[in-house]
Amino acid sequence: MSTVPMTARGKQKLEEELKQLKTVERPQVIQEIATARAHGDLSENAEYDAAKEKQSFIEGRIKELEDKIARAQVIDPREVRTDRIVFGATVELKDCDTEETKTWQIVGVDESDVKLGRLSIESPVARQLLTKKAGDVVTVRVPKGEVDYEVVSVKYE
Repeated sequence: MSTVPMTARGKQKLEEELKQLKTVERPQVIQEIATARAHGDLSENAEYDAAKEKQSFIEGRIKELEDKIARAQVIDPREVRTDRIVFGATVELKDCDTEETKTWQIVGVDESDVKLGRLSIESPVARQLLTKKAGDVVTVRVPKGEVDYEVVSVKYE
């Protein structure tokens, strides 16, 4: 069984979603199914079909979250001791052409959000950054082509 790396914040987010699904959404969809059943003929009951489909999605998501939480390997970036880019690193990069800087943190798949500066450890960009250190220049393949970035800093906070 492989582990799923994530920060404490990422694990907490998954646990909150799981609690929401179990305590609010699951009972709500059970009530929707009961209400739809009360309307009679289930073979032509669109409400019933929709509620059963929603229930299936909720149960699948609950299983997925329980599995990820059980396999979670919580990594506290503040405890990482390296000067290289690994999981949890907050990386400042400078575009070698435009001099524009970007700051990204390398996080778990479920906590990634590019708009918030969080890159999934499994993203192509993060994979190209792994093991680099401050001063290195890395060519990153992005949708618009290739961009050369200089690693300005690597922090664990």
